[in-house]
Amino acid sequence: MTVPAQLVIAVENLWRMPPPGTVSLTKMPAFIKLTEVCGEIYGFPHADSALSNALRSLGAPYNLRRDCRDSALNPELAALKLHEALINQTVRRRHLCPLDLCDDLPSIRFGNSVVGEFTEPELAEFLDVARLARFYPTYKPPVRQLTQFRWLVVEEYVAVDPRPEARALPILFVDLSQDFGEIDPHLGRFPPAVEAAIFFLLLAPWEDWAVYPEANWRAFRIPWLHTVDDDLFVRPMAPPSPDTLSLQPDIAYDRYGDEVEIERPTVNNLEDEARTDFTRMNESLWQNVLAARAGVLFETPIVHFIVRAFLADGMDEIMAHMTAIEAGLGLEMDHRRGLRPKPDAHRNVSPSDRAAARLAALLNDANAATAYRELFELRSSYVHGRAGLAKIPTPLRLNARRLARKMAESLVAQPPMQPATRVQVLSNLLDRGAPLL
Repeated sequence: MTVPAQLVIAVENLWRMPPPGTVSLTKMPAFIKLTEVCGEIYGFPHADSALSNALRSLGAPYNLRRDCRDSALNPELAALKLHEALINQTVRRRHLCPLDLCDDLPSIRFGNSVVGEFTEPELAEFLDVARLARFYPTYKPPVRQLTQFRWLVVEEYVAVDPRPEARALPILFVDLSQDFGEIDPHLGRFPPAVEAAIFFLLLAPWEDWAVYPEANWRAFRIPWLHTVDDDLFVRPMAPPSPDTLSLQPDIAYDRYGDEVEIERPTVNNLEDEARTDFTRMNESLWQNVLAARAGVLFETPIVHFIVRAFLADGMDEIMAHMTAIEAGLGLEMDHRRGLRPKPDAHRNVSPSDRAAARLAALLNDANAATAYRELFELRSSYVHGRAGLAKIPTPLRLNARRLARKMAESLVAQPPMQPATRVQVLSNLLDRGAPLL
């Protein structure tokens, strides 16, 4: 890629510039010249904050201590990367999710995601520690401590605003006439790419693999997400402290045989079968999930509620699992008789029983309908505040998770049904499932 000579010269002059001291960088002649070059060549004449972020990320020597200036990129490479940032309209983002409490599992890859343990150099690359060191010369990232944990890393390429300053200071470019209180019903807690990866992992039967499901059926939790953005104009963020993750005291022995107090990650123990069966979560299954999600059976927010149940606690977890089943197997016509075909062969079947029948047919298991109806009664008692609602036992909680997971798994496994509509598919399931009630 050819870099304009004016840009190379401007960067070289900045690399020779001494620290500005108390003088603002934006008032330094070398920086002013760079802004003029960017205005003339790229059409971005007022990008002071963006260029300042980029120069720090590239290791401009004026920002570094004398003893660590060898971490700076050479000016020719810095000019190339700045040129790429000015013309590119897509950037790579890596989302790093610590799998807190995760037991020993094999590493897997699917799509643009990877699950596993990483060495210190590998995790340092994911975190872009070299850039952090250039941007924050005194900061020491806790890479070694973070390598104790397993991670889900999701990579994606996203479109960005072509204006550098809008990426550096997006708050200044917000449309103030918009409704800041509006809700996008399709957004979850995590970016869509991360939510898709979590949903994929939740197709595994964790509730069956957990050694102590009464304590927690989840094999892991995701307390936070750290995003590493390749965009030079965006200020890089340091990862959260490893102290936010679950550690417990332990004893190790040094080379002399003496006891040494250490900390190690706390884990939710899994059965041995998890270590072999987890490898079935592979690229082939991922492609099946992508194909299913592009079809009619995933037009509704099944994924959202499966992930929501994973993130929720207590009764909210059960409610989310029940809503996931309703999203997957419910129809508007269940509650609005006027929308049903005439004649209606199942006119006397209640909306909840229609969902139960479809679930039984989908799983080919009449017991699934019984379990769903029991859970629906529990849900109704909770929502409508019936007196005497007792504490919910573990088997019911696990049943809600198991039914929702099996439903999602079975919907993914359904053969392509084009050009059938979702209504046609679910009507067929109702015909097959009604006799199982």
